[in-house]
Amino acid sequence: MAYHNELGRWGEAFAVAYFEQNGYEVLERNFRFQKAEIDIIARREQTLVVVEVKTRNSAYFGNPQEFVTASKIKLLVKAANEYVISNQLDVNVRFDIIAIIKNKQQEELTHYKDAFYHF
Repeated sequence: MAYHNELGRWGEAFAVAYFEQNGYEVLERNFRFQKAEIDIIARREQTLVVVEVKTRNSAYFGNPQEFVTASKIKLLVKAANEYVISNQLDVNVRFDIIAIIKNKQQEELTHYKDAFYHF
């Protein structure tokens, strides 16, 4: 497996641990619907949290959160809508980004709550 794939998997596991340590219930990992994939779906009280995890080994080409594009947001919203409908949930939905920088010198996680809106 390529290093960037391993780094991405590590980042998702690191983000799951972060959510669990902060009182969230992780419901799904890598939820897929058509061409969309949601890295993490978590719940805290009556809020469903849809999470995109971006892990990089440096910010040289830009911060990780800057790589969440408009087309990615559209796919996340579509998949989240399917998840809510198919599970017949009556919840508020929040879209978060977890940005991680991991290399030999640092291991930094930043949580952006309400990173974007779906309307």
